Amino acid sequence: MEAIGVFGPKFGSKLSFCSQTNLFPACKLYRFRVTSYPRIKERILFTYLLVTLGLAYHFEDEIMETVEDGFQKIDEMMAGEYDLYTVSVIFYVFRTYGYNISSDVFERFLGDHGEFKECLAKNAKGILSLYEAANMGTTTDYILDKALTFTTSNLESLSCTCKPNLSKLIRSSLGLPQHKNMEILVAKEFIRFYEKEEDSDPTLLKFSKLNFKFLQLLYHQELKILSKWYKEQDFESKLPPYHRDILVELNLPTLGYMEPKHSRVRIFLTKMYTMQVMVDDTCDRYATLREVEILADIIERWDVDDAMDGVPDYLKSLVKFIFGTFQEFEKEVGSELGGRYSVEATIEYFKEYIWSNLQLAKWACVDHLPSFEEYLYVGGLEVAVDLTVACILMAMENICKEEAFEWLKTRDKLLRDMSTKARVPNDMFGYKDDMSRGYLTGSINCYKKQYGVTEEEAFRKLRQFIAELDKVMNEDILKPINVPRQVLKVVIDTLRALNVGYDKDDGFTHHETHLKNHITSIYVDL
Repeated sequence: MEAIGVFGPKFGSKLSFCSQTNLFPACKLYRFRVTSYPRIKERILFTYLLVTLGLAYHFEDEIMETVEDGFQKIDEMMAGEYDLYTVSVIFYVFRTYGYNISSDVFERFLGDHGEFKECLAKNAKGILSLYEAANMGTTTDYILDKALTFTTSNLESLSCTCKPNLSKLIRSSLGLPQHKNMEILVAKEFIRFYEKEEDSDPTLLKFSKLNFKFLQLLYHQELKILSKWYKEQDFESKLPPYHRDILVELNLPTLGYMEPKHSRVRIFLTKMYTMQVMVDDTCDRYATLREVEILADIIERWDVDDAMDGVPDYLKSLVKFIFGTFQEFEKEVGSELGGRYSVEATIEYFKEYIWSNLQLAKWACVDHLPSFEEYLYVGGLEVAVDLTVACILMAMENICKEEAFEWLKTRDKLLRDMSTKARVPNDMFGYKDDMSRGYLTGSINCYKKQYGVTEEEAFRKLRQFIAELDKVMNEDILKPINVPRQVLKVVIDTLRALNVGYDKDDGFTHHETHLKNHITSIYVDL
């Protein structure tokens, strides 16, 4: 493991999975299985196994070829197919890889009155697969709305009566469906399920367990590097004790980009998230408005040596930490094609993020409640989805960075919707805490004021708003986009990480809750 460096293993290093294990060369495994499944339908079902076991990244080219071939033969594939599991899985795979298969394929499971046949409820695996497919619905997939209602109620009952192994998988999916979950967490759960299945493939199971173990060891290596870096910052002596010490919690969402080749992405992002937490805690809980204005002015001018006289020592330390971290980024990527451009572009997104913190601080000081739309714009910048994607693009290798950043600058509708998806649940989960300390400026209060509704009604409407937004984003993902698939993939992975962070509560603030289980399963249970 000596190939790992300050920012993680280089692309193509000795940490490559196949060369490290030399047990299951990925291409041979895939060719063997494809030979075993001559029918395209069977290969699509096999693809679902690869995705769910966390192995798909080994076979991206082969999978794309299979899915493209399958989509051209979709009518032939679906003709006479009445197995609920098979139809649902095929639907899931096509939508996962950006092919807009019609939800009409599920009409074959409707009864005379247009509802799903009750006899389907006996098929636990089929119902679970339909539930997973239904969570990929768009604003026009009305049949999937029915499917979601039908499957949710039946799965809640089935989880109490089916085998413990399947029951656990059902409860996990009801908590957060596969489509919305981080791939590494899905793989962890599904491997445990798959190894207890009587018809599991021993070779595939061994490969998936070995792959997961390798990823765990790699993540451990990265966390050691980050822990050393964090300790060297010496925040305890430089900053008052207002900041959160949550390095591991900040590292967890970066595992959404699970592939070994994204090691640098994970390390860059953890450092970026650390900067964001420091800024957020400073602006939200400690600094005066004047001090936030000073911070914003320094960051906007991007000159650490200018006008630092009279700045509080703790703020000087924070500014030096920010500038020092960006200097680390530039040192690592500056010599790469488009590297310096990507650092400069990311700095501009960081400036926007600081500006949004200042704007929220100004509103909070006078208990100002802007329009709901204006709040979502400013608050959406403060949750830093654009900054997160910029940091990822800066760290990624083997992409045209200028082309990717040109797309990012358009602030695609998907990115705007993702910002809203992060902002509103953040405010909902933190509402009681915010109100207890007199912080009024948030989604709930802005919505209450604008629409003249009660607190209870505002929460109900905003939950509906987010549920509809999920459908809109599913729609956005299926639309043509002028960037390579690998860029779209990391955007989707960012959305999944957001879902995990705000699954049960604001996990990054109340990290002693549901995130602790994920942390244990990834970092502790080796």
